[in-house]
Amino acid sequence: MEVQAWLPRAAERRPDATALVAGGRTLSYAALLDDADAAARRLHARGARAGDRVGIALPPGVAFAVALHGCLRLGAVAVPVDLRLGGEERAARSATCAVTVDSPLDGREADAPLAATHDLDAVAAVIHTSGTTGTGRAIELTYGNWLWSALGSAVALGLDPAERWLSALPLAHVGGLSILLRSAIYGTTAVVHPAFDLDAVLDELRRSTLVSLVPTQLSRLLDAGLREPPRLRAVLLGGGPIPPVLLERSARAGVTVVSTYGLTEACSQVTTGGFALFCTRVALSAAGEILVGGPTVAPGARGDDGLLHSGDLGSLDADGSLRITGRAADTIVTGGENVAPAEVEAVLEAHAAVSEAAVHARPDDEWGEAVVATVVLAPGAAATADELRAHVRERLAAFKVPKDVGFATTLPRTPSGKLLRRLLA
Repeated sequence: MEVQAWLPRAAERRPDATALVAGGRTLSYAALLDDADAAARRLHARGARAGDRVGIALPPGVAFAVALHGCLRLGAVAVPVDLRLGGEERAARSATCAVTVDSPLDGREADAPLAATHDLDAVAAVIHTSGTTGTGRAIELTYGNWLWSALGSAVALGLDPAERWLSALPLAHVGGLSILLRSAIYGTTAVVHPAFDLDAVLDELRRSTLVSLVPTQLSRLLDAGLREPPRLRAVLLGGGPIPPVLLERSARAGVTVVSTYGLTEACSQVTTGGFALFCTRVALSAAGEILVGGPTVAPGARGDDGLLHSGDLGSLDADGSLRITGRAADTIVTGGENVAPAEVEAVLEAHAAVSEAAVHARPDDEWGEAVVATVVLAPGAAATADELRAHVRERLAAFKVPKDVGFATTLPRTPSGKLLRRLLA
């Protein structure tokens, strides 16, 4: 099935509407289309053709967005390259591409057939997973995946024609890139920040209607005084377990939070506010693994049963909403008992002195694996390991109490905010 190409459609219907705000620049849809068409012709002059992979090794901003839309206009496959990777990793990802763009596209143009439609079965972009347990995997996401994800998100959140969606997430990850593509599908405004700068995000939240954040970012914004942003409809919060105390703080500050559970293989959102997107199916295996089906799932990520086996563990509440309980690979088996790190982390983070917590396994001669924790204390707070262990013991079974509690100033995370638990083991 083919549909009208997204950017030309938006430029036709809303030529003067703001498409992109980034780096002090504002582009209308008509201007973005002109720049994207020129980018497509420049890519063609460099040897890129429809179906070829094109690496985009640029920081978040106007040049990235123009290169991305240039790929789609040419029918090439966009491959964002995370600039935070080491040189060898970046080179390996660029090696799969016919052309890699590492500076704003300029120079010679060549006549090129520009895509008037998108084939929903064709691959639009290749996104690499976060690599929380090892090297990230390349996921081919089709135009259909992106379109159904955008439609499902709009049904879940509602759609304001004056939407202004802020991204301070890496565009090499699905959560950030989806904001650029969804906004083009909707014909609304994407606001792109080059990184998470606390003051800049605070300022922009006076004008934004939606923002995508991870829990540590929201916590920092609340610490810095975020309160009752006048236009903000919701904070989409995902990328890891959400401490209940953070939700309580947000409610007191007049900040509406909508929890999201997403996967690269499912083109970002799977559930919003606990419930599956309208085009998405969520079920649990006998072992409690979350299974995902529907048109947002990348074709190459589906198992023999047609479902995405997420590797995440969860439970379904009586109303059908999904609750995430952890990663199957993270489960700690201590003395024959299973411990979900996320459950212990939530209890630790409920302590007034704790800002963040990470629970992981340590080999143990007696127990097989021992439960241990690393915590980051809140600014100006103090707590001892024994005090925190006692706090957990009052609330959870004895076998879930960390044998040891260590302290750190930060926890290792991916650029998208996911905890790198393996670096603590």
